[in-house]
Amino acid sequence: MSRWTPCKRSLFIKKLRQLGFHGPYSGARHEFMVIGESRLTLPSNAEFSIPQLKMMIAEIESLLSRQIDLLEWEQL
Repeated sequence: MSRWTPCKRSLFIKKLRQLGFHGPYSGARHEFMVIGESRLTLPSNAEFSIPQLKMMIAEIESLLSRQIDLLEWEQL
């Protein structure tokens, strides 16, 4: 069975684009991606840890109003 693993920033951005996000755009301190009228701030880390990744996926789920499970995330 698969487990959550850390994710490189560039791969995370590619996956967000597949979910319908646009960007990244430059912000004040961090870059961000946009979906509709909503923004998702991207930390500047080169790689996102598992807790950081889960926190951002929870925010993505609230923006999309649906769940994203591990299998779907891996297939993006």
